[in-house]
Amino acid sequence: MNYFCYFTHSVFPSKAGSPLSLSCDSPSSVSPTYFGPLRGPPTSGTLSSPIAPSSGSQIIYNHYGQGDAQNGPATTAGYMQRPPVSQPYMSTTSQPVNQLPAHQQYGPPATTSSQQLTNQMSGLQITGPPTTTGPLPPGQGFGPPASHPSSSGNFHATTMAYAPYSTANVPQSQFSTANASHPPYSNANASHIPHSNLSQGPPPSGMPQTPAATMGSQGISSTKTAFSGPPPQLYSVPPSGSHSTPPASTGIPPSAFPSSVGSQRPSVMQGPPLPGQTLSGPQVSQPNHVPPSSSQMGISGMSPGPPISGLQGPPAVAPTQQGFPPQQNGSFGQVRGPQPNYSGPYPATPNYGSPVAPPPAPPPQKRLDPDSIPSPQLNEMSSQPKSRHRIDPDAIPSPIQVIEDDRANRSTEPFSTGVRGQVPPLVTTNFVVKDQGNASPRFMRCTAYNMPCTSDMAKQSQVPLAAVIKPLAVLPPEEMPPYILDHGESGPVRCNRCKAYMCPFMQFIEGGRRFQCSFCCCVTEVPPHYFQHLDHTGKRVDYYERPELSMGSYEFLATVDYCKNNKLPEPPAFIFMIDVSYNAVKSGLVNLLCEELKTLLDYLPREGSMEETAIRVGFVTYNKVLHFYNVKSTLAQPQMMVVSDVADMFVPLLDGFLVNVNESRTVINSLLEQIPEMFADTRETETVFGPVIQAGMEALKAAECAGKLFIFHSSLPIAEAPGKLKNRDDRKLINTDKEKTLFQPQCNFYSNLAKECVTQGCCVDLFLFPNQYIDVATLGYIPYHTGGSVYKYTYFQVPADGERFLNDLRRDVQKIVGFDSVMRVRTSTGFRATDFFGTFYMSNTTDVELAGLDCDKTITVEFKHDDKLSEDTGAFIQCALLYTSCSGQRRLRIHNLSLNCCTQLADLYRNCETDTLINFLAKFAFRGVLNNATKTVRDTLISQCAQILACYRKNCASPSSAGQLILPECMKLLPVYLNCLLKSDVLQPGADTTTDDRAYLRQLVTSMDVAETNVFFYPRLVPVHKMDVDSDTVPGAIRDSEERLSKGGMYLLENGLNLFLWIGVNVQQSLLQSIFNLPSFNQIDPNMSALPLLDNPWSKKLRDVIDAFRAQRPRYMKLLIIKQEDKLELLFKHFLVEDKHVNGGASYVDFLCHMHKEIRQLLS
Repeated sequence: MNYFCYFTHSVFPSKAGSPLSLSCDSPSSVSPTYFGPLRGPPTSGTLSSPIAPSSGSQIIYNHYGQGDAQNGPATTAGYMQRPPVSQPYMSTTSQPVNQLPAHQQYGPPATTSSQQLTNQMSGLQITGPPTTTGPLPPGQGFGPPASHPSSSGNFHATTMAYAPYSTANVPQSQFSTANASHPPYSNANASHIPHSNLSQGPPPSGMPQTPAATMGSQGISSTKTAFSGPPPQLYSVPPSGSHSTPPASTGIPPSAFPSSVGSQRPSVMQGPPLPGQTLSGPQVSQPNHVPPSSSQMGISGMSPGPPISGLQGPPAVAPTQQGFPPQQNGSFGQVRGPQPNYSGPYPATPNYGSPVAPPPAPPPQKRLDPDSIPSPQLNEMSSQPKSRHRIDPDAIPSPIQVIEDDRANRSTEPFSTGVRGQVPPLVTTNFVVKDQGNASPRFMRCTAYNMPCTSDMAKQSQVPLAAVIKPLAVLPPEEMPPYILDHGESGPVRCNRCKAYMCPFMQFIEGGRRFQCSFCCCVTEVPPHYFQHLDHTGKRVDYYERPELSMGSYEFLATVDYCKNNKLPEPPAFIFMIDVSYNAVKSGLVNLLCEELKTLLDYLPREGSMEETAIRVGFVTYNKVLHFYNVKSTLAQPQMMVVSDVADMFVPLLDGFLVNVNESRTVINSLLEQIPEMFADTRETETVFGPVIQAGMEALKAAECAGKLFIFHSSLPIAEAPGKLKNRDDRKLINTDKEKTLFQPQCNFYSNLAKECVTQGCCVDLFLFPNQYIDVATLGYIPYHTGGSVYKYTYFQVPADGERFLNDLRRDVQKIVGFDSVMRVRTSTGFRATDFFGTFYMSNTTDVELAGLDCDKTITVEFKHDDKLSEDTGAFIQCALLYTSCSGQRRLRIHNLSLNCCTQLADLYRNCETDTLINFLAKFAFRGVLNNATKTVRDTLISQCAQILACYRKNCASPSSAGQLILPECMKLLPVYLNCLLKSDVLQPGADTTTDDRAYLRQLVTSMDVAETNVFFYPRLVPVHKMDVDSDTVPGAIRDSEERLSKGGMYLLENGLNLFLWIGVNVQQSLLQSIFNLPSFNQIDPNMSALPLLDNPWSKKLRDVIDAFRAQRPRYMKLLIIKQEDKLELLFKHFLVEDKHVNGGASYVDFLCHMHKEIRQLLS
């Protein structure tokens, strides 16, 4: 190899670049949870197409007649519609929408003596509805409305005043969910079903409980109203002063379970529970994302990566209840009316509600005493010994039940997008989308599909109005990717005034010669080449032949007018920049990476039928200085050029730095062989970082192309250079006013550099391998603002972490990316986009600029009213993304969505989506910690959600006792998910959570889609020992609580970043033998990172399930083996989010009581 040293910079282009001048307007979004098959380690150098070729699945549009790709308004018969004013998006094409009846008749359950006996034994009685209902107690009304601060904006340090739960000031808590469909004060046909109360502790572990038994500590009332829609489900506990006359009681007397002072449930189970048996164990609530403690780090081979976050997508296979008894899992009681979004009761549970033979009478009702339940801020007060009553966890809303109900009711039929304002299935449901005029929910999801007509109504409800947009989402194989349309040199047809692109919402008038824009109402002449006659309904006769008129998502080929300097772009380039300091070399990283790149370069993204990729590649290594490599195809050996003047960075060569992979294959392989050898004996421990990014950006500028830098970095950059950092890690700042500085970059150097990178179209993906503090908040700033990604592998060791790193790298290199992107969101008159969340840069108030946007990234947009909206016309959103494809083609991707508008709050609450709402609130909060104390952010979240629920109670629910907690059906999971968010490591860190981990998670969540945040905040927990090895299905998930675990069981938990396999001490020997090939629990090695490959059904099934979980997530999840009572079990318990947090976060039950108290304070 030849070595040259350059210390001058005379022959290189000026660093001043032309400003970004783009005449584009908007982006598009695509976001599925299907990622395609991930390539395994290559076995040869043969070319094969990458996992997700950016255009391989796209079709250049020429004619339109593809069977299922039906256009126009869908026939919605058979689809579950929420009852309100859903209507077709175009008045000219309205078709009848068949809706299911608001109330369905339920058949009687099969009442068996064994069922009754089980109910009696567990103290949970099921009675038929009484024939009459007494009037409300006098004096129970609603107070004046509280003033409502704006739904987002500034945090106020004194938003919430937390008072401890004392016997003096806490309401009697009664829980109920109700559907938003009831008009105020409509209380006809209310039926109350009293239940006994396990108020003084759990039943002995040996006593079986019927799985269908519900609400232990509350009476449950289900009210039917004259309004259409499902009946509300009320779970209430009468206040101690009320005298509801329960039926004569039989069963376990109140004294059967001793009262205890905050005592934990004893863990006495010695094997798998009997069918229906609840599992007992200490209630230990753990933080949401805890990295391993220092004591755990020293374990040989055990190098847990960063705490991780994840997404919950449709599972690869439909879950099943096979192999274990169905659990009610905290649904709101036996009477489950038809719910919005759900066609009927969960099939695995009996149907109750029809006249049935009266079951045994329950014992006397016991009272819930929320006054004795401690406040969520357990770390701020000492515990006081006093007797405490318990709420039955099975009687409060269960995420598992809601997920299973939605899967059962909405996974069988395709979701057609032809009707305006349809609420899509949950992100956890496997469903197929048919684009018939609105964008797929994989591209765009909203917090509310029925917008309030006025700003006053929006402020009163406090429900944030937002959309989570994933413009380049990958669609599953059974769905058609967006068509690519070529309108020639004239480009796409647009509105003259607001520049909105032609879409299904435009109205053609005057025989088709003009069209009226649905966004600004301006009338525009139709260009002669685009003219077409209208049919008798007012639609163009080529309506079904043009995707832009009949589909919600499509792409236009952009003309030179949409390009920088009116010049078509060059194909993008990838530059691999490798840290070769002592830490990186000794960990094995450099050798592993160079070996992988030899084959990975065969899998660079390509489009359609392209035989080889158009992307060029370059290589740089660095420590305190930078080494550039000339790998021109005509050279016999690569040439190294060293730049030691890092204070004034330049690129020492142009020709030979960025090359075609196939042409320079021999030289590149020679370089990758030599790099590990050249630096094998290095003693250089210091690194630079800022000049590395500057060098990559200058190389792209010199080549006049956009591209991506892949930087592999191992330590805090302390060498003398621009962007030098110091160690500022200080845990003493946690929970102080200065804590926010831990999330901010150290210096302005990186913010200025980020702006330059965006202007040049230079996206940065950063792979970190730290052994100590590395300042993720600063190093991650440029990836964050250029649309890039950060990957973190703490204490990297090849045996333990190599597989995760290589899988992440393969997917990152191969995935679809749009370069040099600009996105704009347009709305119809009456509201507008006011705030944006995600990994991007904004130089003005409307354009979201991204050096790169990949298929996993989302941009979240918040909307505010600037005028009134109309119920008749609805609300329209158009997202347009201008980007350069991996082949160098300039494109516009368009996504359109139409929403309903309402004048009644009940219609708003009936059409909300909690998963999307939590996604928005998480991003809003995680941005808030940059400028506010975390306690202020937590208080703001609780305040806003309390106001959302109080507004519903005041304006939409039937009048009832103030002691009842009434939740909207669509938002009944808001408290549990909000509590998970509040306990996350960003907002409430554990003792072992590093500041780097918190900064990493904050940046990670900011660009997550709804499926990722769903599983990140509420992980999926699956009982492995209940798998049916002869079936393709996965056992149904269970709730995230230690009470649900059995000492004789084995459980798999995923949160999108990590996988945990928890093994109980009493697990069956045959199961251990099948999965680990070991005879006993004690012989299991907790440091193993992969399961042995055994030829038996149990081993194959479990490995298939793990592979299926990994395929659904954008990041590779490392498997950690957790043995019960082992020191690593604390890490696992961290993710049992329904339990109490060791750092002060409340359990789900306690937080629900706290929310009830906040709501009552707002109403009083």
